[in-house]
Amino acid sequence: MEKGSRARRVMWKSFVNMHHAVPKLDKILKEMQELGPDPFDYMITGRGLSEIPSHLKDVQQKHKETLRVQTETLRVNTILIKEKVKIFQLVILYTELTVISTVRDRTLVEHELLARGRDHEEWRKKHLRRELEKIRTDQLFQSSFSWRGSSFQKMKSFFQRTSSGSSAAVSGVAGIGKTTMVQKIVYDWATGKIYPHFQFVFSFKFRDLNAINCRINLRNLILDLYPYFRNILRELWKNPERLLFIFDGLDEFKDSIDFADNRRNTEPQYMCTDPEDWCEVPDIVHSLIQHKLLPGCSVLVTSRPIALHLLEKAQISVWAEILGFVGEERKEYFNKFFEDQVVAAAVFKHVEENEILYTMCYNPSYCWILGLSLGPFFTQRDRKQQGVPKTITQLYSNYIYNILKNHGRAIESPRDVLLKIGEMAFTGVSEKKIVFRNGDLIKYNLQPSQFLSGFMMELLERDDSAQSVVYTFPHLTIQEFVSALAQFLTPDPGDIRKLLSEAHSKEDGRFEIFLRFVVGLSSSRSARPLEEFLGPFLHQTICGVIDWVKEKVEGEIGKTESETGKRDLLNTLHYLFESQNQTLARVTVRSVETLTFSGLRLTPIDCAVLSPVIGLCDTIKYVDLENCSIQCEGLQRLGPALHKCQVLRLGSNELGDSGVKLLSAALRNPDCKIQELE
Repeated sequence: MEKGSRARRVMWKSFVNMHHAVPKLDKILKEMQELGPDPFDYMITGRGLSEIPSHLKDVQQKHKETLRVQTETLRVNTILIKEKVKIFQLVILYTELTVISTVRDRTLVEHELLARGRDHEEWRKKHLRRELEKIRTDQLFQSSFSWRGSSFQKMKSFFQRTSSGSSAAVSGVAGIGKTTMVQKIVYDWATGKIYPHFQFVFSFKFRDLNAINCRINLRNLILDLYPYFRNILRELWKNPERLLFIFDGLDEFKDSIDFADNRRNTEPQYMCTDPEDWCEVPDIVHSLIQHKLLPGCSVLVTSRPIALHLLEKAQISVWAEILGFVGEERKEYFNKFFEDQVVAAAVFKHVEENEILYTMCYNPSYCWILGLSLGPFFTQRDRKQQGVPKTITQLYSNYIYNILKNHGRAIESPRDVLLKIGEMAFTGVSEKKIVFRNGDLIKYNLQPSQFLSGFMMELLERDDSAQSVVYTFPHLTIQEFVSALAQFLTPDPGDIRKLLSEAHSKEDGRFEIFLRFVVGLSSSRSARPLEEFLGPFLHQTICGVIDWVKEKVEGEIGKTESETGKRDLLNTLHYLFESQNQTLARVTVRSVETLTFSGLRLTPIDCAVLSPVIGLCDTIKYVDLENCSIQCEGLQRLGPALHKCQVLRLGSNELGDSGVKLLSAALRNPDCKIQELE
């Protein structure tokens, strides 16, 4: 800046040329453009934002104390053990999530476990290469600038204040920690750790707003939760820039909020402009986000990706996504989960060594399931560690086993009840339904019980006259597992091969994990612990599933000319891996001579699945993995089997020095048959 006008022009030109590739720089330039030529004018306007009149201080303190008490503990469903709910101190259990200042996709049709498991590691590596900007929760409503040095001390107070009238959207898949993150934000504000420029924070859940079936105003929305604001709200409206509104779980909202609807700009009844006006709930939320109601206030909205497209036309100034746990954050979670650090280390080591389980660990909900399911193998002396789950089906089988162990003896026939739960769950998977009501329970002849509560969480919903109870599985994958389990418990299975084929033909991915579970449950290793409580699985169903997998592998093994064909074969090989059926695998792939996945991105998980397949191919000659984005980690999974083929193509993969060393080990194998290497 001290080199003269020509040097400054070159600098700014360089910034403009490169800003699209650097998210933080792009954000800084946009903010500078908004600030105008003289930011000192804004600094004067922004002074005193944190100052509060003395007569409001008492209410603020009461509000902070109320929020602190509400948010200082974390209630966790512990359905695998005898206590239904355990209460933890938030600050003790909370593990910082990685939040990135971008959103990868705003529509998502593929199953979230597959979609995130498949690409999560690649995004993690981008973050480590500093191609992504990681932001903390206290930065969502803070300027990008972080000036240092004595000459900028006056600017610092301005640039770190909130941008007036800022709306932020945070995306994240189910179970990734959006609600817990909101709880931590509210707790940190209430305890004076973040956002001192906000005098008051109001937090709402869309799930609770669903119960409001009449017109209401913002004033009463607040007073329903915090009645001590009754006499001062009119004064708060005068300084909206000091207010933060949080709305959690847009994907759970029953009403539509359409920001692309042009009528809202022309017909006043669609817009609420006064916090005392009576409006529909979606119009209040819409007007706050669009800065038509209390212009100058800040708004935070969280949502799963499936509903994020609703906000594309909204005036959102900050987009962010919770990436979940990366690197050491996963280890930190298990260290906090287990009081015994020896057990924590043993469980994490097992997870880390299993690529499929490790990839699941980006999601706190999966970490919770892993911790509850794997812990007993490392804490009970009578459980042999060689039985520790290796596949996702084995993991969930042990998850359900622990529920049955603690609750199954409380009812006469757990098999019959679990069959009914599974049938209801399957209908839900088919219809993309995750919330069940009393009518659904009656339809499947189910009654609320201690046993049922072991599988489903009870949630309260308010309506005009009373509160009603709805039910949901702790996670979509648990619903899918119980759906798959029901196929083996029914006395009348019908044509299981037809059911599986129809599910496989759905292009939106809704049955993908369900199918993996069904195939996995055909394995005696996965079925054995459950049969202890549920009785033997139906032999007819097991044979039908095995025949279906055999038919799929044999039908797709030679159809890899197109990318779709390669993807279909890879998915089918995942089924084969989940079955852990060595006989089935050998019969289906023993005589294969060619395997080609060129141009299809293969993750380390895919490589872990592919390796035993190549290992079982007695006649394999040609393996084409060109342009598959295989790096060192993937090659490490493939390494034990590569020496078997005669022609091996690895062109355009970033193997690096470590990858070449792994390849050299394959070439040195005494049984190596490689004649041609690319």
